[in-house]
Amino acid sequence: MLYLDNAATTPLHPKALEAMMPYLTEHFANPSSVYSPARKVRAAIDEARQTIATAINAEPSEIFFTSGGTEADNWAIKGLWSSEKGGHIITTQIEHHGILNVFEYLKKQGFEVTYLPVDIEGLVNPQDLENAIKPDTRLISIIFANNEVGSIQPMKALSDIARKHKIPLHTDAVQAVGNIPVDVHALGVDMLSLSAHKFQGPKGVGALYVKKGTRLAAIFHGGAQEKNRRAGTENAVGIIGMGAALKLSIEAMPKETKRISEIRDKLIHEILTKIPHTKLNGTTGDKRLPGNVNISFSFIEGESLLLHLDMNECYASTGSACSSGALEPSHVLMAMGIGHELSNGALRFSLGHGNTEEDITKLMAILQPAVEKLRSLSPLYDDFLRSNG
Repeated sequence: MLYLDNAATTPLHPKALEAMMPYLTEHFANPSSVYSPARKVRAAIDEARQTIATAINAEPSEIFFTSGGTEADNWAIKGLWSSEKGGHIITTQIEHHGILNVFEYLKKQGFEVTYLPVDIEGLVNPQDLENAIKPDTRLISIIFANNEVGSIQPMKALSDIARKHKIPLHTDAVQAVGNIPVDVHALGVDMLSLSAHKFQGPKGVGALYVKKGTRLAAIFHGGAQEKNRRAGTENAVGIIGMGAALKLSIEAMPKETKRISEIRDKLIHEILTKIPHTKLNGTTGDKRLPGNVNISFSFIEGESLLLHLDMNECYASTGSACSSGALEPSHVLMAMGIGHELSNGALRFSLGHGNTEEDITKLMAILQPAVEKLRSLSPLYDDFLRSNG
């Protein structure tokens, strides 16, 4: 098969699985217990916490484990809301639904929400953030790297504004961590979400970075795990796998970022030059995630093209896996001003560690005839050809 949907999830790294296996079998003790087998599991969790903290230049005490990116996002926003009742909160129009749906929930609780616009490349203008801030603004949450078009936000410029006004800043860095360098101090963020299955770790585990001194209420209540801030027996095997996978990703990053970026740029060139009436969505170069390619194909539906690829064992996406099945065009592309027709004809190809230049040749051999076939059935394309002679 030809797997080109690494933004949705990545295959588990064999060495991460190897690290996890003893804790699925021999070392099964509850890490909250006091006897020696439990202490061994606790030590492995602590080691993973240190690994994750080092990877993003944080302190181990600032890392809290969650069930994934969505829980981390919810905790960052709802936990701060519990500490700061009422007021104004700010996000963007292109967030993952793990953020947007939380903000919609808070609107129903009486909060005023500002959704910052983005430009044609999917980037926030820092001046728009400055202009949106009010005396009662309680929180800003801005996605670091967009999951659909790969645009990387100017986080330092945005965090400088937040810091000037003394407003906590959270970022959903699920697509960034493990794929590009992430330094919480250089970014200037107060909270940051990450998820293991985006960097070849297991599904069902993630983490929230909470800067020391940030007031954040618990949203789970029960036991004393995670320093009384996130109750529930730790997913020890998942945490250990996440730590191993992130360590491997960080070690491979210098070479892999360059290699995957080169494949990305070649794929973009191949599609735009060999298939007419196509458009790249998002930014270019180092303002774009290394593996992200989002292309609009005029005169066809993205879902139809996706099915043609699927029948040839080639797997991509029309956007976020979390909104799969939605009939509406991508909210990200619409916010960028792409328009309905091009938004509905968009596909996302997301490259990962397992992809090579040979995959481009394989993809183009499937993609070109599929586009031609679908366009031959489109009355819109027929009208276009007639009107353009």
